[in-house]
Amino acid sequence: MRRRDFIAVLGGKAATRPLAAHAQQAKLPVIGFVDSRSVETMGNRLRGFRRGLEEGGYTEDHTVAVEYRWGENRMDRLP
Repeated sequence: MRRRDFIAVLGGKAATRPLAAHAQQAKLPVIGFVDSRSVETMGNRLRGFRRGLEEGGYTEDHTVAVEYRWGENRMDRLP
């Protein structure tokens, strides 16, 4: 094998390696958590929700993403 061919092969492998690593990163599934109350009033329920996720084999920000939205006791904020 000639030196130029060898360098071209190495360069091609180095160039495709970051693309392959990037392609393997899957997006996390997203759960939407919507409540009409404020986050301060939901402390115990949020702990229970997160415990239930963990018991189901999910870890927030590692295996699942959770989007929280709070109405702050204003029903017009829910839509």
